Amino acid sequence: MNGESKAITTLIVAAAVIASLTLPAYSQAWGKKNGGYAGPPVEKRPVIDEKAYKSALERIPEPKQKYDPWGVARPSEPAKTETKPN
Repeated sequence: MNGESKAITTLIVAAAVIASLTLPAYSQAWGKKNGGYAGPPVEKRPVIDEKAYKSALERIPEPKQKYDPWGVARPSEPAKTETKPN
């Protein structure tokens, strides 16, 4: 094999690899254009009752203490440092 045919072979192999990587993504997009799954029909979706939603939120009790997600990882009070004279 001479240098020119080796370069052409490398180019063809690289193009084939790139094409094979893009084909799965292309096929997924193709199904949505031709009538893919669009979710449940509009008339069968549940109706949201705003009044019931707001009353449910009002029934949630307020916490007595503010939630601290890092409370276990660090002490609640900062550590006191002692100053030492030189």
